[in-house]
Amino acid sequence: MAEAADIQGIGPSPARRWLRRTASLILGAPLVAALLAGPAAPIAQAGGTSKAPTVSETVSVSLDTLAPSAPVKGDTLTVSGTVTNRGKDTITQAKVDLRVGPRLFDRTSIDTAAKRTGFVPGSDPAPLGGKYTVKFAKLASGTSQDFTLSVPVGKLGLGDDGVYQLGVSLSGQTPRARYDQVLGIQRTFLPWQEEERDSTTKVTYLWPLIASPHVTAETGSDDQQTPVFADDDLAAELAPGGRLEQLVSLGSQLPVTWVIDPDLLASVDAMTMNYRVKSGDTTVAGKNQAVAKKWLTSLEAAVSDSKVVALPFADPDLASIAHRGKNVSGTLSHLQTATEVAGTTVQTILHVKPSTDFAWPVDGAIDPSIVDVATSAGAHNVIARSDSLPETGGLSYTPTAARPIGGGTTAVVSDARLSTAFEGDMSKAGNSTLAVQKFLALTLALTQQDTDAERSIVVAPQRMPTVAQAQSMAAALHALDDERWTEPLGLVDAAEAKPDTDATTSVPGSSQYPKKLRSQELPTQAFQDIKSTQVSLNNFQVILTQPERVVTPFGNAVNRSMSTSWRGRPLEAQQYRDSVRTYLQGLINEVQLISKSDVTLSGRSATIPVTVQNRLLQGVDHLVLRLKSENATRLKLNDDGAVAEQPIRIAGGHSQSVKFDAAANVNGQVQMTAQLYTEDGTPYGGEMTFTVKVSELTPTVLLVIAGGLLLLVLAGIRMYTHRKRANAGGDNGGEPEQPSDPTPDTDPENGEPSGSGEKVER
Repeated sequence: MAEAADIQGIGPSPARRWLRRTASLILGAPLVAALLAGPAAPIAQAGGTSKAPTVSETVSVSLDTLAPSAPVKGDTLTVSGTVTNRGKDTITQAKVDLRVGPRLFDRTSIDTAAKRTGFVPGSDPAPLGGKYTVKFAKLASGTSQDFTLSVPVGKLGLGDDGVYQLGVSLSGQTPRARYDQVLGIQRTFLPWQEEERDSTTKVTYLWPLIASPHVTAETGSDDQQTPVFADDDLAAELAPGGRLEQLVSLGSQLPVTWVIDPDLLASVDAMTMNYRVKSGDTTVAGKNQAVAKKWLTSLEAAVSDSKVVALPFADPDLASIAHRGKNVSGTLSHLQTATEVAGTTVQTILHVKPSTDFAWPVDGAIDPSIVDVATSAGAHNVIARSDSLPETGGLSYTPTAARPIGGGTTAVVSDARLSTAFEGDMSKAGNSTLAVQKFLALTLALTQQDTDAERSIVVAPQRMPTVAQAQSMAAALHALDDERWTEPLGLVDAAEAKPDTDATTSVPGSSQYPKKLRSQELPTQAFQDIKSTQVSLNNFQVILTQPERVVTPFGNAVNRSMSTSWRGRPLEAQQYRDSVRTYLQGLINEVQLISKSDVTLSGRSATIPVTVQNRLLQGVDHLVLRLKSENATRLKLNDDGAVAEQPIRIAGGHSQSVKFDAAANVNGQVQMTAQLYTEDGTPYGGEMTFTVKVSELTPTVLLVIAGGLLLLVLAGIRMYTHRKRANAGGDNGGEPEQPSDPTPDTDPENGEPSGSGEKVER
């Protein structure tokens, strides 16, 4: 930001101060040379030599607490911390001093002061001294000492309202230099606002609740479709002291706008009931229902009277989609779906109606393609950052956040300095204290910029702050509770604020997108994998009698595959996509053709059975089984030709044998191919092939067989007649039976059984 107006007419210019200091050094050079030549070397050190900055880093000074962070008249400022001797020598007559000043007049000078290291005589002010000093007899090499300094604010010598530099230094002597010298110093900032201001700066602070995906596409076979988690790591973040628990606990006491990923809510809501966790090749029961319920209850209470913004489901990576995915068909439709379900998910679980009109690219970095993708899903506001949309109009102040960028879209430009203030390692108390004080100093300096217009400033911190970062952020916001120079404002109101007509509204070109961020994007292959999975899902769902049991979990998993949280974790991202695709393919393969052995046909016509198996727990329908003969001349199907079809409908856990009529014409082998299709003609699963062996019976063979059978019948009749006549002759007193006598069919007079082997079937 251009801030030249902040320093006009206040104090000597940097160039003048440099000339004055140079003149002093030139005039004093002969005296310094003479002193260095003599035995009184300590005096030279007091005058300042080139070794001063190096020597003054012998001791590290950590400022662990500074309270109050923004004192008012009548307060007592307390500074505590630790000094550590990093040198090789023992330090004697050590003392810790407080140094106040100079006043800093703009945010650029605050940045410069924050980067300075080592003590610089002439620039760093004199110590307060007196009773506001902590003394140590000695500080051995490698040892540390704690200190606490308490000073009434009235003794600090603060003048006009503004930001003052505050230094804590350690002075002492070493065996090599037996004179007092500054051996270590740490600088921070003290915002001082004594008089009430006519206007304040509106500050919108985003409080993100976002986590990495933990839920897989897999669900249980029960009616509730018990979700399966890849791990149970989310429970640790929800438990007391965990990252997400702390964000809710801290945020509930702050005037912030909650920015929530609906996938996180859906995942935690699933944990409140029965859920399973992957464990090798099986799953085990999840046991953290109580933790999940408590967290959701706390969050619902925290947001009940707050502003809530819902990101698209699973927080899709807008920049990756814009740069790598939008040209892969279907990608933008996933983003649209993720946006549509966002509001419903939040409202159902938290019972508050969120705003779904905001898109938040990574680090607020935008270019035209990112804006196009963000707005394609329905968002009218894009959360950008000032280092991505820098001022080019020579403004001497930071303009209000809302900027119209064309097409009815508003860029809500967050302040880069404030948004990145807590990105470091805040687990060290010294780092946290410095970050809080600098944040407060920057907000006061921004408020004091030379402009009469009230401004609205947005702070968009890192997406997933650590516990320590969240605690530091909360400490800084609590220091602004009295609203002396700021007051809170919701994000929706910030987006609707009257824009500054002189602010930059031109979106930077694609070539200006940060290379570091581009290198972390999902590759094009990721979106091709997602497309492949979606195509398979589309073909699968049309055959199901309960498609919603598959569409919802896999649709959510596809959205999770595009999550911003995969940045910097390409292997994990690939593994997640692979797991989704593998599980879907496993379900698809549960409906399949059963392999069959070769078939032999003897005769002109026969039936050929083909079995379809459904091992899913729900029925399948809208399938067609097509059987094809590779040689219709030899073997025709259904008297029509080479191909026959039959519809398939199978209940869950069942198989169905489908019979096709076949007609053989010529002996030999015929290759058959069976394939399932959806009703729109899309192949389902793989082909199944088998061979039919045709052994056709010709007319000549049939005639020979018929003749043989006739001879056998005639021979049987002859034998039967001969025996009957023999039996009749015996009944007539030995008289032979006349050929003309009729042959009786039965012999009712004779009750004796016929002889062995003579039973005749009538």
